[in-house]
Amino acid sequence: MSRKRKVYGADLKAKVALAAVRGLKTVSELAAEHGVHPTLIAQWKKRLLAEASMLFEREGSSRREDVERKESALYEQIGKLQVELEWLKKKSAGLG
Repeated sequence: MSRKRKVYGADLKAKVALAAVRGLKTVSELAAEHGVHPTLIAQWKKRLLAEASMLFEREGSSRREDVERKESALYEQIGKLQVELEWLKKKSAGLG
């Protein structure tokens, strides 16, 4: 039987990554303390540093872009459905 991978929660990842950023303990010490491989800690630290700026971005900017993208996709779908409906109305009028 194969071994299943251990899944770590977001709380543990954040706690360990912050401890690694602080630098009070070495990565090896943190790995031994939390039972995590040092490579994972390095990856979590790297991700924390790369994505930390997103916490302080303007809240509405990324959400607004997402909403606009979804709106345009929905309007496009509405347009396609309206065209299909008109086509079906024309075809069904010829049958009756």
